[in-house]
Amino acid sequence: MTVAGAVTVLFVPGDRPDRFDKALGAGADLVVVDLEDAVAPAAKAAARGHVAAALRPGDRRFAVRLNPLDGPEREADHRLLDELTGHPDSALQAVMVPKADDPAALAAIADRLARAFDGPVPLIALVESARGVLAAPALAAVGGVTRLAFGALDLAADVGASSDPGPLLGYARAQVVLASRAARIAGPLDSPPTEIADLAAVTAAARSARGMGFTGSLCIHPAQLPAVRDAFAPTAAELAWARRVVAAGDSAVQVDGRMVDRPVTERARRLLGYAPPDSGR
Repeated sequence: MTVAGAVTVLFVPGDRPDRFDKALGAGADLVVVDLEDAVAPAAKAAARGHVAAALRPGDRRFAVRLNPLDGPEREADHRLLDELTGHPDSALQAVMVPKADDPAALAAIADRLARAFDGPVPLIALVESARGVLAAPALAAVGGVTRLAFGALDLAADVGASSDPGPLLGYARAQVVLASRAARIAGPLDSPPTEIADLAAVTAAARSARGMGFTGSLCIHPAQLPAVRDAFAPTAAELAWARRVVAAGDSAVQVDGRMVDRPVTERARRLLGYAPPDSGR
């Protein structure tokens, strides 16, 4: 699974190495070892040591979320990235940059990684502030940025708004989706659902995100993974509709009593492209 194609992206705290392999075994498309929010300030140095050990060559494949580029952990995080360059076959799959709001700083990290690893390392830019939302088109256009991701809780805190779904978060989500499409990068990852036991709520949030144009979601617990994965997969009814539309050809025709033209046919083909291999597409 590529970073661009990941649907379920699971965070694991960087200071809990006992959970690294468990996270990989949970079935997430991508595991992000977190150095930021999940790690207390006093544990940051130890977490970097665990990350360095986990990302040495081997079968385990991880991404890492750094601390904010303008924060006090910046230099120590950069030293970690420098240490990883000593392992050209590092298990590092991607780097997630939180609080992304400065395209120049993002480009500098992308360039640093590309030179160190003798090729681009996928970047995931996490948009979670007012500045980040307004800069989303420029962030998505930075070379090396593979995807944007959205952080609803941090954005709500930044602007003093409710974290419940509403016009502000809907607008911000739309900006992230549109910026990704305009830059011709993969569809973005939605903010992680806060519910863990209420899987119906997890499913509803993921379906809503999919309907807005997101193509995956961040997750904070392995229990969320199946619900998110199923919510982003086309339903049997959607696949059956898509097959009927594609079979009707490229001219303007009626399918199921509705007019079908090129944009609808393209949407149907995209749905079939998202279908799992055993769906009979």
